[in-house]
Amino acid sequence: MELNIDRIRIFEGDIVKMRVDAIVNAANNTLLGGGGVDGAIHRAAGPALLEECKTLNGCPTGEAKITSGYLLPSKYIIHTVGPVWQGGEKGEDELLASCYRKSLELARDYRIKTIAFPAISTGAYGFPSERAAVIAASQVKEFLQKNEIPETVYLVCYNKDSCKSIKKALSKIL
Repeated sequence: MELNIDRIRIFEGDIVKMRVDAIVNAANNTLLGGGGVDGAIHRAAGPALLEECKTLNGCPTGEAKITSGYLLPSKYIIHTVGPVWQGGEKGEDELLASCYRKSLELARDYRIKTIAFPAISTGAYGFPSERAAVIAASQVKEFLQKNEIPETVYLVCYNKDSCKSIKKALSKIL
């Protein structure tokens, strides 16, 4: 299948305010909330999200689980646990790639047409932004070439530097 580049979009702003079918949460292994994007999503979704997450028994690094979006404008939240950067020799690249693949597989399985990803692992987990952007862009491109759903994937950046990394990565692969 030919990839229409309109299916991958860059959005600078707050992921919790996006009107998409699903947003991806860069979660920790407990799925019980934390800092950064994870904390913002839990606060915006309301206390019912925490109650559902308690029933999921956590999530291994590189995997993904889905919940309702509760008070968010999105119907679903896909929680994925990215790797903590340890210098690049501990399988971090493959674990990060798996986060994108597993999240996209859930989106396909739940017939989610629009999905928004934050820059997984690039905050407190310390994954180098440009390296993470290349992995994100290549995994999304590869998945969309083989699948009709999701129809649109947003790569969300929280600032100009993050957007610069994503734009550079996309220009290399598209």
